[in-house]
Amino acid sequence: MHYINNKALLLSTSMLLLLQASRRAAAAFSTSSGLPLHNNFLSRSTTTAASVKESSSTSLFVSSVANNNNNNNQPSSVASTNKNQTSSSSFSTMATTLSADEQVPQEYPLEMSEAERYLFDLNGYIIIRNVLTPDQIAACHEAIDAHIDEAIPRSDPTLRNAVEGSPMYGSGPPRLDLGGIFEWGDTQSNVFKSILAHPRLVPLFHGILGKGYRLDHLPFVLMNNKGGEGFQLHGGTVDCVSGEYNANLAYSCYNGNIRSALLGCNVMLVDHNPGDGGFCVVPGSHKSNFKMPEGMVDGIHHCEYIQQPATKAGDVVLFSEGTVHGAMGWNSDTQRRCALYRFAPATCGYGRSYFQNDGVGGATPSSCTWPSKFYDDLNDAQRAVLEPPYANRLDRPNIVDPVAGTVEITQRSDRKRQHDKEVFKTKYF
Repeated sequence: MHYINNKALLLSTSMLLLLQASRRAAAAFSTSSGLPLHNNFLSRSTTTAASVKESSSTSLFVSSVANNNNNNNQPSSVASTNKNQTSSSSFSTMATTLSADEQVPQEYPLEMSEAERYLFDLNGYIIIRNVLTPDQIAACHEAIDAHIDEAIPRSDPTLRNAVEGSPMYGSGPPRLDLGGIFEWGDTQSNVFKSILAHPRLVPLFHGILGKGYRLDHLPFVLMNNKGGEGFQLHGGTVDCVSGEYNANLAYSCYNGNIRSALLGCNVMLVDHNPGDGGFCVVPGSHKSNFKMPEGMVDGIHHCEYIQQPATKAGDVVLFSEGTVHGAMGWNSDTQRRCALYRFAPATCGYGRSYFQNDGVGGATPSSCTWPSKFYDDLNDAQRAVLEPPYANRLDRPNIVDPVAGTVEITQRSDRKRQHDKEVFKTKYF
């Protein structure tokens, strides 16, 4: 019994020494490590955080805006805001580029997380924080400033998007639309083109649209000066005005697979603080079965159900076009700027800008192309997103690694392809 007591005492003493040592090590780490601990890392085994620094202000056409990104309980991937980390020309490989201050490369999730899937299915939209860094945001503003004279105001009464006197109307100045953002050359278009297959966004594009997703509309920048007009509510799987089912915009979820026939991708280039106006949404309306009550599309009635999400420059809002959305009048002194894209599943097509440069012509292989400058300086992954609509099994390139820009071709068997050629005298049926 005496031997057993001594042995137990020895074991207890050893455990106490180990505990004290572990506490000293933890204390040393907490005082020496410069890495902030973020509570917004939801279960995502492939994501690691690089150190985050305070960002500097971004020079704008009208005024400057700080990019102090917050989390707002949305899942995010923390990107370094070190101004020396990358330039816009190196953006497509930023995931494996090391800055002068950090030795850990940024890593990205490989698939849409369970939390992201839940939030998108619940609300019909999701905010992805810190997709662009301050350097990339600054590059976008510099490009916009160089082409600001090309912006077209929606001044004609037939182009106005809101009813005068409604919260969507603002105080009257029209919205400004600036196209051609993929046609400004390598330096000015690089960041805008990177959205096509951005490593942070590809898992969500795959999760919402499926593999082989494609660009559906010509992307553009929309701008508002203070008081600028927004856009009355529109869209809906069941159209919010007519009450008719809208297959072109429809949201669905079967057996855990989300699909949206058309996905909006709003890249925020300035802060949209609470009350500033801009993009607004009716959460959950992608599952609504009825048209909206009178006055709601103009924000006159039931406005408490219309939300303007707060976002920071560099955030991206992904929203199903089956979710009723619009824009409030713009109240900030800073000019509103955001780049709007729309993507679709492999077999869906709403727009038709991929038919020759002027949007006209027959659907022949030579005419199924976007404007020629779209294809400049793209990697294979980005180029795959410019494919016209057709099924994956018909030799469609699917993105494998958005960081490396690689794809794989999905094919039927050689024998089936040979048979089709013999029967139809063409490569594809």
